[in-house]
Amino acid sequence: MSKSLLIYGAEGATGSRLVDLALERGHCVRAAHTPGPPPDRSHPNLEWVAADLMAPEGLAHQMDGLDAVLNAVGIDAGVKTAVCPPKLHTEGTLNLILAMRAASVDRLVTISASFVETLDRGPIWFRAAAATGLRAIFDQMAEMERLLRATETLRWTAVRPGWLLDEAMSGDYQTFERVIPPSLIRTRTGDLAAFMLRCVEEDLHVRETPAIARAEDPSKSGPDAVLREMIG
Repeated sequence: MSKSLLIYGAEGATGSRLVDLALERGHCVRAAHTPGPPPDRSHPNLEWVAADLMAPEGLAHQMDGLDAVLNAVGIDAGVKTAVCPPKLHTEGTLNLILAMRAASVDRLVTISASFVETLDRGPIWFRAAAATGLRAIFDQMAEMERLLRATETLRWTAVRPGWLLDEAMSGDYQTFERVIPPSLIRTRTGDLAAFMLRCVEEDLHVRETPAIARAEDPSKSGPDAVLREMIG
């Protein structure tokens, strides 16, 4: 059954794949972009809207007639923002919750991280880098999850991927109850998008934090590739 969806972060790696997949499956998509000219892309079932989760005015109006909201907004994990990231996952999530309540929309699927549960994943070099360079972002995501749990009227799902790999859907990703296995560190953005949309379509994992990951070739999950992305 076709649904009306609002996708935040629609210009990003995961969000753009969410838009593509949702349109492919026949859904009506309201895609949120950063203030300014919309992306140069059109589709009969696609509507672009300018939105900023840190500026709550007007957010509720953009949710008229929706079945669900998918939040794929992320924070750049590079050196510049890792130490003092913008409060997208805390203040931004609170603004989103209040707007959804005002618009009487109760279904939300958003991105969290397996590393909110534990940093004890992947090889030692990855754990050390994540613990020192990404702690502030993971702390924000943990606070976001606390906000979601405290909102009793919201039917939320906080998907917990590993370190994101911007590649197409594999078709053989794995999902887990709360956290990815210790041996895994990577999740494809295509797989994450597919799973998020599936959660909406099949109404899966309501008020839960499912994890998602996939074993990748060492060229994509080894220290050279991952650390290069971390400091990028």
